[in-house]
Amino acid sequence: MSKVRDIARRVLETEAGAVQGLIAQLDESFDAAVDLMAACKGRVVCTGMGKSGLVLRKIAATMASTGTPALFLHPAEAIHGDLGMLTGDDVVLAASYSGTTEELVRLAEILGRLGVPMVAITRNPESTIAELADVHLTAAIDREACPLELAPTASTTATLAMGDALAMALLEVKGFSADDFKRLHPGGNLGVKLLRVGELMHSGDDLPTVTAETPMPKAIYEMSSKRLGITAVVDDGGRLIGCLTDGDLRRLLAEDIHLLEQPTGECMHETPRTITADELASAALRLMEEGRITSLFVCDDEGGLEGIVHLHDLWKLELF
Repeated sequence: MSKVRDIARRVLETEAGAVQGLIAQLDESFDAAVDLMAACKGRVVCTGMGKSGLVLRKIAATMASTGTPALFLHPAEAIHGDLGMLTGDDVVLAASYSGTTEELVRLAEILGRLGVPMVAITRNPESTIAELADVHLTAAIDREACPLELAPTASTTATLAMGDALAMALLEVKGFSADDFKRLHPGGNLGVKLLRVGELMHSGDDLPTVTAETPMPKAIYEMSSKRLGITAVVDDGGRLIGCLTDGDLRRLLAEDIHLLEQPTGECMHETPRTITADELASAALRLMEEGRITSLFVCDDEGGLEGIVHLHDLWKLELF
């Protein structure tokens, strides 16, 4: 192994060990921190200096995107006027690995006078910031990944992991759903992945549909005019009973040149694959890949035909 790869291996092992070590440090304080933030009527205001501040910015963004209103407040700027961003309904989440960062100590003292509760993440439960906090979470590590033991590396990774644990616990406690996530992520790849089948399906006049009694020439015309290479076959109540694809048509014509003289019901495939309108587009893609098919019919719980989703509709979303 090359020297640089050996360094990378040691760094990754150290940081992975730091995160793994957090599990043994979890106790009732974590429950208390989640309860405090879940009951918060305002925002979770995240704060930290230096590298910890950068980590807390990310934690604030993660919370805000998963159902917990949050923002970042720079501690130095807070004590120079930005305290006005805080309200009595907020909870502060602060991180200082040493637990003695001067700006955070001053901010914690002010928060105590204002009656704003604070959750602190440090390595030392006996540190100044830990003692000033309403709830303290320990995130101690054995060593930094930096060979000089100077650059914050494993310690910031551990803080980030603890923040993610808080955010995900809050997500669960608040019952934050995929639909809620989509509401907060309407654009980009995440928004696309959360689209429902009902938002993509062809329906109404765009849905190829015939009955079992429809003559084959008319069924072929329906397939051709709707340009999906398939048509649904429904009963008098609009329930899906079968389908006919252009592939079926080619195979059947090769076997029987008198196929066009038969009704569609004699030629249809009787067990088409289906999905419901409220399923995710990604689930539709998975079913198509598993079944090696290009279309899925969309039906309600009683088998009523509502639409059809085609593989090309999913390709356009770049789900692959």
